[in-house]
Amino acid sequence: MLTGSRHSLVEVADGLLKPLNKSELKLAQTDLQKIGKSEPAVAEMLKADGTLRDFITTALTLSPYLREIANIDTAIVATAISEPLDPRIEAMIAEARSCWKPAANGEAPSEAEVMSRLRIIKRKVAFLVALADLARIFDGRVTTAWLSRLAEASVSAAIDHLLLAAHDGGKVTLKDVTAPGEGSGLIVLGMGKLGASELNYSSDIDLVVFFDEQAGIVADPDDAIEIFPRLMRRLVRIMQERTADGYVFRTDLRLRPDPGSTPLAISFDAAMIYYEGRGQNWERAAFIKARAVAGDIQAGEQFLRGLVPFVFRKYLDYAAIADIHSIKRQIHAHKGYGAIAVKGHNVKLGRGGIREIEFFAQTQQLIAGGRMPALRCRGTEETLAELTKAKWIDEETRDELTEAYWFLRDVEHRIQMVHDEQTHLLPETETDLKRIAFMMGFDDTPSFATRLVEVFKTVERRYARLFEQETKLSTETGNLVFTGQADDPDTLNTLRKLGFERPSDISRVIRTWHYGRYKATQSVEARERLTELTPELLRVFGESNRADEAILRFDSFLSGLPSGIQLFSLLGSNPALLSLIVNIMSSAPKLAEVIAAKPHVFDGMLDPGLMAELPTRSYLAERIRGFLAPARYYEEVLDRLRIFADEQRFLIGIRLLTGAIRGAMAGRAFTHLADLVLEAVLDAVMKEIRTAHGDFPGGRVAVVGMGKLGTFELTAGSDIDIILLYDYDDEAAESSGPKPLDSTRYFTRITQRLISALSAPMAEGVLYEVDMRLRPSGNKGPVATRIKSFEKYQREEAWTWEHMALTRARLVCGDKELIKEAERIIADVLRSKTDAEKIAKDVSEMRALIEQEKPPASIWDLKLIQGGLIDIEFIAQYLRLVASTKGIAIEEDDFNTAGQVKLVGAELMDRDDMELCLATLSLYTDISQLIRLCIDGLFDPKEAPAGLIDLVCRAADCPDIKTLEGEIKRLSKAIRKVFQTVVKT
Repeated sequence: MLTGSRHSLVEVADGLLKPLNKSELKLAQTDLQKIGKSEPAVAEMLKADGTLRDFITTALTLSPYLREIANIDTAIVATAISEPLDPRIEAMIAEARSCWKPAANGEAPSEAEVMSRLRIIKRKVAFLVALADLARIFDGRVTTAWLSRLAEASVSAAIDHLLLAAHDGGKVTLKDVTAPGEGSGLIVLGMGKLGASELNYSSDIDLVVFFDEQAGIVADPDDAIEIFPRLMRRLVRIMQERTADGYVFRTDLRLRPDPGSTPLAISFDAAMIYYEGRGQNWERAAFIKARAVAGDIQAGEQFLRGLVPFVFRKYLDYAAIADIHSIKRQIHAHKGYGAIAVKGHNVKLGRGGIREIEFFAQTQQLIAGGRMPALRCRGTEETLAELTKAKWIDEETRDELTEAYWFLRDVEHRIQMVHDEQTHLLPETETDLKRIAFMMGFDDTPSFATRLVEVFKTVERRYARLFEQETKLSTETGNLVFTGQADDPDTLNTLRKLGFERPSDISRVIRTWHYGRYKATQSVEARERLTELTPELLRVFGESNRADEAILRFDSFLSGLPSGIQLFSLLGSNPALLSLIVNIMSSAPKLAEVIAAKPHVFDGMLDPGLMAELPTRSYLAERIRGFLAPARYYEEVLDRLRIFADEQRFLIGIRLLTGAIRGAMAGRAFTHLADLVLEAVLDAVMKEIRTAHGDFPGGRVAVVGMGKLGTFELTAGSDIDIILLYDYDDEAAESSGPKPLDSTRYFTRITQRLISALSAPMAEGVLYEVDMRLRPSGNKGPVATRIKSFEKYQREEAWTWEHMALTRARLVCGDKELIKEAERIIADVLRSKTDAEKIAKDVSEMRALIEQEKPPASIWDLKLIQGGLIDIEFIAQYLRLVASTKGIAIEEDDFNTAGQVKLVGAELMDRDDMELCLATLSLYTDISQLIRLCIDGLFDPKEAPAGLIDLVCRAADCPDIKTLEGEIKRLSKAIRKVFQTVVKT
């Protein structure tokens, strides 16, 4: 294209450009007159009354950057107007390419000298190319080609300088010091517009650098990992550091594999492994234009040949098309993005812009390039031509898009020529927009705007037809670009509009997903499905309070998943499930940790009847039977029980989180689950004991549930308080098995195995932490208690607080006859309490002791605050203990705290006080269950997830947390008064 051309500015047409205004024109004329004093050719031009003088003066009014260069480098102005441009630019680029070479005396230039030479040449070439482009002596094709050649020469020179310096420093041993790159194994690829020789005027350059550690220039191949990345840091400095001479090209190395966690240069083998296993959709598109530009060109071309199967897939199938669609969603500049406008419109990424034309071509290259090698071209215009030959597009489409492409590239160049800024945005102000219109050769802004909108609409129409069904992302969400490492400004705006406060952090997180750093996103298929899901995921997360926190929790959740394909597929096809996930991440970090650590719990959410089915005892019993049926061995039973308990606890929690059940029902469900698990574990333990030690004559075992297990008030994270009771025939001495045990050791062994089965960590985790401190004599007593000893202790030795605990005792499982006997004993012991005054005194003292030893951390410590849960529980326990002294017969006990308040309180309490206790208990329970489900530790509104605060307020029917706090203060104060009224001392 460029060889043989001898363009000159003398050829410039009359009246091609109009000056911005008279004042700017005068300033430019003054500058040129000053230049003319040292440059005779400029002085001659000014004296002549011709088109060249008018053009140069006008160009300097329109481009402050060109005017700045003219004042710095007066000789380049003379060169521009007196010499043919092509040979001069050619010579300058050749000079740039060789600026690394040693002088005649063999002394190589310093790095500072190389930097200075490259910068001066860049400035000169930029000036000449811009003037030729504005004069329409060069069209966009020629302009981009010259700029690309300059960039390639500059990078090549810098690389050769660095390799020679490394050779001189003993770091490497070059094969040919006169051609440092040859055989070096250092591969420098130009990506994007540099690779396609379509560089824009103020473009940065995208490079990817690889090295072959086996190329033989590094003595120890392991040292290459340190040497080459260090050279690349110096390359970036040479190219883009701003000095007194300016800069060469801004240089971006972030298109390399996983740039956040990899060095600036990557080994050949590591790169191939990455692209074969983890290469992303956008990287496939990026490598269409890749070209070896510096270093070992032969090795670079070989590397690119090896990447062909990655970039261009062999078959044209649905998976490939889905792949392309996900690229579109990532790179996104699509119909519906913003509105077609002029002022402020992005000519590259905006609707109808350059990126749409490029992507129109690249998309079809990726679809068909595997079968049609002719489509594997780099240039956009060339690709459109080949697509026409291949009958993928018609000639009209080709011609319209080609014309639009170069028109928009011209606009892009002029936007950047104004101040040498890497921007693609049309000016917002009328004056600056008029500047661009004049630089494009239009007489006024309206005619320019009309033409511009016409081009945008043409591109939009052609692009939209390619993806007629793919409008959802753009119309509902906006621009979402997560390619490379840099943040796309429009994407940040979209994220901000979606509800994220730290869009840059969110963009970085999503790039992490797409780089496959997590197990869940390492497979190509998983990343494809996640890419498809991302727009909807962001929309739903954005609607939650503190969306940033929620998505960061989702990120933590993803990082722990062993695989992501199934989850992403489920979320993509089930919007309700996606909303639920967002709910969990925004309000329940504890649940999020559960599903991250144990993804199997998620399986239960696939049950379409989940929210419709209440987790009753019969519902859970039916499922536990089915789940345990396949288990053959003791360890298998325990493993399956852990899986079942984890899943059901999670599902009960989900029902609570979504409001399908309230706190009290959740407490019963958690307790029913614990009962059934205890029963199954006890059954498994007894079988194991009998196998090893046989039966103990007359041996019977029963488990007593204490505390919240006894009162059906367990929470998501509760441990369980139990007592193991047993009995046997008095005449029996030992068990009947192959390893006989005496009675104490036999029943102690059962208890120890039971505790271990429940609380020992296994592959599937822990079932329940077990607390046995409520057994007779506490930690000092035996772990298992014979029924006679239990009765004797409760009648003769137990303190009032132990009888208070006994009001919550409930037989959970075991031998039916022993259960009946234990229930009779407990009922008799509770009926035997006769001194109401002493009971009241002991209860009051116990409450005061707790207040002294365990003061509440805050008003949100609902258990320990004055008038909190303990006060209501103590009221219930007191009423149950004094019932018989007041002549109240308890025919059938209700172990639940609320039930006991109603059972006895109806007779012994003021009705309003009783209703207050019940209503407050319900509120405390709703709040406590949610808090225990969602977080560990105490609830602090300042630190709690926003979603949890919303849930708590909703559960309490309060508009905000301050109102709820006031309500708790009011209710707790009232409950304390009820406590003092009921428990009179």
